[in-house]
Amino acid sequence: MSCGSDFHTGSCVCDILKEIADAQSDVLSDCTTSCEQSISDLLGGNDPSNNGLDTVPVILYCKGNCKPFKGFGVPADDLGDATASFYFRVKNVDKDCCAVLELLRDPHDNDDDPKSPVDQDTSDLEVTGICITVDLKCFCHVTCLPAISAL
Repeated sequence: MSCGSDFHTGSCVCDILKEIADAQSDVLSDCTTSCEQSISDLLGGNDPSNNGLDTVPVILYCKGNCKPFKGFGVPADDLGDATASFYFRVKNVDKDCCAVLELLRDPHDNDDDPKSPVDQDTSDLEVTGICITVDLKCFCHVTCLPAISAL
């Protein structure tokens, strides 16, 4: 499986996120952690039984400075509680490579504005209900974490 082999948008990041979004809605390589391995794990790999996994967390890296992208938002029930995350769940990707991403956070992480992905607690990432829309053409790199149950 190559980078987004099912799509040909001209953007590797867009193609792989489209593939993740498709795999997550349907809920290998030698690498133990890779996008291909995470997608395979999400889909059950060699074990077709329900494995309870529903999300491939991703980190995106901006073009130009190649720094990890951090998204910000507020929960609908508390507009005074802004939070940030470097980790996202792909909700959908349209034909123009615009994506809706949901912020993933550990509910026990008290740092609402981590300075880097390594500062953010990832021991129990969960969906937040906070979604942002991004243009995937603005990113040059995607890192996939192992598939998890985040719903």
